[in-house]
Amino acid sequence: MSKQLATTVHSGIRRFLARWTRTWPHIALGVAVLALAGCQATHPGLQQAMQQAAARPEAVPLREGDVLRVSFPGSPNLDTQPQPIRRDGNISLPLIGEVKAAGLTPAELEKTLVEKYAPQLVIKEVRVNVVSSSFSVYVSGAVLRPGKITADRPLTALEAIMEAGGPDPTRANLKNVTIIRHDDGKTQNYTINLRNVLKGYSAEPFYLKPSDIVYVPERFTWF
Repeated sequence: MSKQLATTVHSGIRRFLARWTRTWPHIALGVAVLALAGCQATHPGLQQAMQQAAARPEAVPLREGDVLRVSFPGSPNLDTQPQPIRRDGNISLPLIGEVKAAGLTPAELEKTLVEKYAPQLVIKEVRVNVVSSSFSVYVSGAVLRPGKITADRPLTALEAIMEAGGPDPTRANLKNVTIIRHDDGKTQNYTINLRNVLKGYSAEPFYLKPSDIVYVPERFTWF
């Protein structure tokens, strides 16, 4: 997935710069320098972050649809077959029944299971492995290929936009990108400035949740 994402990001940036070059050549020159410098600086960083996430899966919260395998090094008779986290956020385990998994990191779930299984464990250790993880988000507005994006790893708003072909250089207002999130029966809106990110400014990445909608508005123009 890292190579595919890198290819998508590079392709999106090239299309983005090509259109800007035709529209505003002087602005495009500055953006090109920043984008290329940022690409060289952040591409290895992106690969490193993804490698770290793979090496430290305990840092990523579990969510609905993740497929888990729970194993017990000292009590293999308790090992489970891979099972998905259901819509209610639970998984079902032998002896203890329903356990809440969504929202916890694998490390946190392991700690919970050690406590619940304590009387049955010869070795106080439980391992939670994420067999697969996928979720969908939606990108709309001033992007080149609006629609549904399916991810199998943590995904930021900027990465989702690049997966959608990148922002439309003639219309996109990247200063006011809106993320619409439905959570616990409520709708929450978040506004983020991705223009500064593309200019090379440091910013905390905005990670998406399943079914988030990323909306790139059109910028106001004088006629």
